[in-house]
Amino acid sequence: MNRYPAWKYVLIVLALAFGILYTVPNFYSPSPALQVNSAKATVKVDSTMQARVEDALKAANLANTGIFFNVNGTQGVVRARFVDPDAQFKAKEALEKALNPDQTDPAYSVTFNSMSSAPSWLQSIHALPMFLGLDLRGGVHFLMQVDTNGVLTKRLQGMQASIRSSLRDKDIRHSGIERNAEQIIIKFTDADTRTKAKNLILDQQRDADVIESGAGTDLTLTVSLKPLALQQAKADGVKQNIATLAKRINELGTQEPIIQQQGIDRIVVELPGVVDVARAKDIIGRTATLEVRMRDETILEGTDGTATVPYGSELFKAGKNVPVILLKDPVLTGESISGASASFDQHQQPAVSIDLNGDGGRKMREATRGKIGKRMAIVLFEKGKGEVLTVPTIQAELGSSFQITGMGSTEAASDLALLLRAGALAAPMAIIEESVIGPQLGADNIKQGFDSTLYGFIAISIFMICYYMLFGGFSVLALSFNLLLLVAILSLMQIALTLPGMAAIALALGMAIDSNVLINERIREELRAGNSPQAAISAGFDRAWATILDSNVTTLIVGLALLAFGSGSIRGFAVVHCLGILTSMFSSVFVSRGVVNLWYGRKRKLTKLSIGQIWKPAD
Repeated sequence: MNRYPAWKYVLIVLALAFGILYTVPNFYSPSPALQVNSAKATVKVDSTMQARVEDALKAANLANTGIFFNVNGTQGVVRARFVDPDAQFKAKEALEKALNPDQTDPAYSVTFNSMSSAPSWLQSIHALPMFLGLDLRGGVHFLMQVDTNGVLTKRLQGMQASIRSSLRDKDIRHSGIERNAEQIIIKFTDADTRTKAKNLILDQQRDADVIESGAGTDLTLTVSLKPLALQQAKADGVKQNIATLAKRINELGTQEPIIQQQGIDRIVVELPGVVDVARAKDIIGRTATLEVRMRDETILEGTDGTATVPYGSELFKAGKNVPVILLKDPVLTGESISGASASFDQHQQPAVSIDLNGDGGRKMREATRGKIGKRMAIVLFEKGKGEVLTVPTIQAELGSSFQITGMGSTEAASDLALLLRAGALAAPMAIIEESVIGPQLGADNIKQGFDSTLYGFIAISIFMICYYMLFGGFSVLALSFNLLLLVAILSLMQIALTLPGMAAIALALGMAIDSNVLINERIREELRAGNSPQAAISAGFDRAWATILDSNVTTLIVGLALLAFGSGSIRGFAVVHCLGILTSMFSSVFVSRGVVNLWYGRKRKLTKLSIGQIWKPAD
């Protein structure tokens, strides 16, 4: 009657092993480490950097306890762990020299960090300590508002310039083009010309809606973005800002920064371990500019880069340190670029499509007219230093829209399009909320949260054992299993644990023990009704299950509502709360019954249960 099949005990043992494996890393103290990031927008950190770091440390005769590569957001990151801070400081100096031969123009940044000291085999199965939020670890929190209207304005400016250029090229005359809020209005004096213009716009602007209006000689075309394209433009603007922020924040060397979208037009930036607000603001608000320059055709560059640079020109390095001499006066700057996206050329090869605003299109036409076969360069300036992204050959006179071909791969085209867009922010942002939490306050929060959970657990255990005797001990075992499983899942999923999350853990303990109270009281009722101990155990678990399920499902609905509609710390509470409900249902019913069945199930002549005082009503 009260015996589990073998597979259920196997499942419990596997769950217990999982809980232990993924909880253990939380007991290892952090070790000093170094983090290697890209210091330039044009340089990537990939898996080959792991071998380079290892070789550099071997050459410097510096021991390490592990070198790891992972992708942090969109950026690759290499981390090396050391035994003590002394080795960490020496390794930083060695890596900076090995990875950056030119110290005045470093390609990689090497920053101090910390890592879990758990064994490598644990980390290989992604057994890591729980990720602590700002209120537990300390750091800086920013909530930023993105001006999505700025993205739309930029997109419409590019569309207006493109339409003006296309109408001019096709010799379609109009009476004026003006932009009004979210629309572009084009005026015509005759219907035939308007029809030709409409067909041309619909053919070239696939994301545009075109509406005819007016009568007589006062005819207009109203061009606007389709609703889906409008939403996509705003969403792309926010994503572009997130990508730009991710590139900039890498310079801070923070471990696991949180950069995520909140709502439609807000971005949350959390930098654990950073307390210098001024520097964080400086990095986040940093600007990068793009310039398009013509190559100086009056001189040939030498492969050794020793060519004499004439007055009015400047020497840059492109690709694998190939010298290229460019004119100092730019054709146009990144402010003229209204859009850039990965595409394909007429031969279905990867390319980058670029849209310029009206002024940029005019400057590009003037600069490329009569210069077919010449070369121009796209240069990204950051921290006052220029980096050549590409040096394409001019195939035809360029206008407001053109393509950069010969990208080699779709990945290279996507990266260049992102750089062209992310050289500066897609739309202005304003910091509407900021907070700083010191590391000491975070440590105090951890201690207080841990103590409150520990003392609560002890108090519950004492009460359960005193009131329900052996069955109370079974309940405490199930409660311990629940806590172990919950911490393991949080560690595996690397969910940021905050103070509200610790409150949710304490609440999960209370709810889990509540289920065991229901089970124990139901077993008492069955014994009070005169059932045998074995029948009381079976009926107690079976009949309490419906009540436990109902109470947990209703609470789970509330948790899912908080998760769906909440934000920030409320979502953190909701995540831990929902996970705690699921683990408590598993432990309080499945595991608890398994322990009871293991203890009492094989006793055929069972006459009494150790479940405390069973009060019976007087006759």
